[in-house]
Amino acid sequence: MARKTLAWSLLLGMACSIVIGSYEESFPTRTFSSNNYHEAIQRLQSFKASLTRHDSIASASSSLSTFSSPSSAPSPSLSLQGVNNPRVYRVTSYGADPTGNSDSTEALLAAIEDAAKGPSEGYLMEGIRDLGGAQINLEGGNYLISRSLKLPVAGVGNLMIHGGTIRASDNFPEDGYIIDLSPSSNGRNSLPSYNFEFITLKELLLDSNFRGGGISVINSLRTNIDNCYITHFTTNGILVQSGHETYIRNSFLGQHITAGGDKNERNFSGTGITLQGNDNAVTDVVIFSAAIGIMVTGQANAFSGVHCYNKATGFGGTGIYLKLPGLTQTRIVNSYMDYTSIVAEDPVQLHISSSFFLGDANIVLKSKNGIVNGVDIVDNMFSGSNQGVEIVQLDQSNSPFQQIDQVIVDRNIARGMKLKATVAKMSMQGNGTSWSVDFNNVLLFPNLIKNVQYSLSSSGSTFPNHALRNVSENRVVIETNEAVAANVFVTVDQSALS
Repeated sequence: MARKTLAWSLLLGMACSIVIGSYEESFPTRTFSSNNYHEAIQRLQSFKASLTRHDSIASASSSLSTFSSPSSAPSPSLSLQGVNNPRVYRVTSYGADPTGNSDSTEALLAAIEDAAKGPSEGYLMEGIRDLGGAQINLEGGNYLISRSLKLPVAGVGNLMIHGGTIRASDNFPEDGYIIDLSPSSNGRNSLPSYNFEFITLKELLLDSNFRGGGISVINSLRTNIDNCYITHFTTNGILVQSGHETYIRNSFLGQHITAGGDKNERNFSGTGITLQGNDNAVTDVVIFSAAIGIMVTGQANAFSGVHCYNKATGFGGTGIYLKLPGLTQTRIVNSYMDYTSIVAEDPVQLHISSSFFLGDANIVLKSKNGIVNGVDIVDNMFSGSNQGVEIVQLDQSNSPFQQIDQVIVDRNIARGMKLKATVAKMSMQGNGTSWSVDFNNVLLFPNLIKNVQYSLSSSGSTFPNHALRNVSENRVVIETNEAVAANVFVTVDQSALS
């Protein structure tokens, strides 16, 4: 085995020597520029690395023929020609100014167009060309643009834009988005079911310069927004409209760059994230300034690890607003509502758990048509300022809740706030024939008890008869047939669950 390994190493070394020698002989006798020299070295390193792959040894000679002459100009489309190299479109090769001093709109759009119209590897969804993982590399630059960056055609996927800063200029359209994933006006006449699929926007800082929004994703499928910082927007930091499965994670959004306690917090406007589609997820995201952290008008969305301190509810702000009366289908877990509340209109199928609410932040169930069904608010922590704010509050200013079913508010803990629940336990000690237990202080819904369990414990020598005599106005009355000294234990439930 050792001999085979030694022979294999010698063979590779000889092959590399032959290739390097042949390559050097092809150069005319002249002085290289630093750019050509480094490019040649990178090509040789790429080729050498390919030789170590078992599937590349046999094709080494054909791979070598793909090298261009060092005197020829590099293609602006591909960053490095060579073996096993991905399609990387470096924007500075198109004339983009990485200092941000001059407008780079046309250069960035040219790079995007080349990537979108480049070679494909078949199809993803029907009508979506697979671009094979093409990358538009911003090279860590800071680029100024004067209009939205859009793909020139719909029906493409498997593309990434990453690695830099893009800022809107002073004449950027006020209703535009820095990156706009919507069909271009000069796109195809016949559009696929979805505009784009598997577009990744990663490691970007987007500065809207108080003119419009950051990212717009329209009717797209499986879009990734990862590790982005979006600021100075006036409309939406991120807008998702229609489509499916946009995943937003590890990102920071704020209209103003602040870390809380901003003296102008009352004037914050705009929305951090607007979800107008289904089946999306927001994970490990911070929204640090905006009037509304997340506005949701689509079903079946999930939120985890979200921290909202965008604009305090006391100043008129909202952390997460679920504007889906009648069919919410939303899950919020392991999140941090920092002086900002969650508001849900006529919630149907809503789960909120394992989250922390600070500074009198709470959950507001807002009646539009009097419906609340399938709501689960459990295992959360609430901390307030002893102002009597309820952890879960009913807003019945439009109409009272009348269709109430399967609502569980339980196992929450509160400090400095008023605990509310749909399940409650109380005990009373007394001497007499009647015990009236009042649950109004803790039960969420008025005049609603659907299940009662009680026990009566008497220390006397007699065995009194006892019965549940009345349940109304969130009060339970237990009576005995004779006066006794007894303890009464009562559990009530406002849900219809057994």
